[in-house]
Amino acid sequence: MLTRRNALRWAVGAMASLVTDMESITRETLLGTAHAQEPSKSAQGMTMEAWMKDWMNVSKAPGGMLKISRFREPIYFLTAPISWTPNPGQEHYEAVTVPKGFVTDFASIPQIFWSVLRPDGEYAYAAVVHDYLYWDQARPREEADNILKMAMEDFEVETVTAGTIYRAVRVGGQGAWNDNAEKKAEGEKRVLTRFPQDPRTKWEDWKQRPGVFD
Repeated sequence: MLTRRNALRWAVGAMASLVTDMESITRETLLGTAHAQEPSKSAQGMTMEAWMKDWMNVSKAPGGMLKISRFREPIYFLTAPISWTPNPGQEHYEAVTVPKGFVTDFASIPQIFWSVLRPDGEYAYAAVVHDYLYWDQARPREEADNILKMAMEDFEVETVTAGTIYRAVRVGGQGAWNDNAEKKAEGEKRVLTRFPQDPRTKWEDWKQRPGVFD
């Protein structure tokens, strides 16, 4: 028979058991946290040189989203800067920063391939970096082509596609390189500081306006 006294004893016993269980769980949680926070022996024994080497093994991602706008004709300009940074093992190449306002027509990839390899494909980011290097010409053309190849690898462009584009610029890129050199010698600029607001604006007209370049 369940009397008030028996019910009270049962309640007290249940509460005591619950408190004991909670204390046990709390101890286990605290011990687990302590073990998790305690550095492993391998981490404690890691030298700064080893830590830096491990950190450098992390692949460097391209910097900045590819944000572009275009003129009436298929000529584009960056509305934000982008960059390429060499991965571990590529340190003899310098990083590339393409400035906001850079004008590109993807012409560093020979147009003969555009019918099968659209200029704004998944390699577009790499192509813009390559176009800038072909315009800037602060480093050899071969180095610019190699950076194009490495940038496409960063985007995991299909090996056959990346290889085709790389061979195309190695064989047919000299013409675009020479054409850029001639235009620069004539005073043409490619980095805008003012962007057109009318989508009907043509590049050939806009570049003639005063104060649109840096």
